[in-house]
Amino acid sequence: MTHLEELIARSQAGDGGATEALVEENSGLIWSVARRFLGRGAEPDDLYQLGSLGFLKAVEGFDLQYGTQFSTYAVPKIAGEIRRFLRDDGAVKVSRSIKEQAATIKSTRARLTTALGRDPTIQEISRQTGFSPEEIALAETATAATESIQRENGDEGFSLEDVLTDTESEERMVEKIALRQAIEALPERERMVINLRYFHSLTQQRVAKVMDISQVQVSRIEKKALVLLRELMA
Repeated sequence: MTHLEELIARSQAGDGGATEALVEENSGLIWSVARRFLGRGAEPDDLYQLGSLGFLKAVEGFDLQYGTQFSTYAVPKIAGEIRRFLRDDGAVKVSRSIKEQAATIKSTRARLTTALGRDPTIQEISRQTGFSPEEIALAETATAATESIQRENGDEGFSLEDVLTDTESEERMVEKIALRQAIEALPERERMVINLRYFHSLTQQRVAKVMDISQVQVSRIEKKALVLLRELMA
């Protein structure tokens, strides 16, 4: 029996010291999974604590007779605990700067609507505020309830994670580059469409209005972005 297996057996038998040793010795594994979820509304320490809880559940449920590496079993447990929190309980924190931007944009939009006699375009608001179109779009939707990446979205009721991973197992997904990092690597328009569609739950029609382009263009950009994301995640 290896050192790790011995600690797991002792922990499952109620040895608190062995449990503490397991968490300490595997903190790197926990962090490696937790950091994939940075930028999703939870503090790093909270993500680590959630990951630790998932790790402890893995210790409790691991069968030493499986013949499987413990890390292979633990990774999806750690990720699952974090995903569950972000999906069910994790409130997205909106920074003060974003709130201030949203207030400025709101007043500018109202003033331009009165002056122009119509809804201003995002470019017109951008010229008045100095904010980029993406900053305007994200600030205006930042206070809305943000859908988890696992929530069904899109015209066919799929989730972004489903689109990217297809039949891949969760542990395979977790071991790859963080989805958020891949999104940040997209060209500006593609990144903006993905953020608005899947993180802010806007319809293609609404995205088209925000970006001042046609719905057909939004559809094409979204499809291109998903292809690029698959390549980045490969």
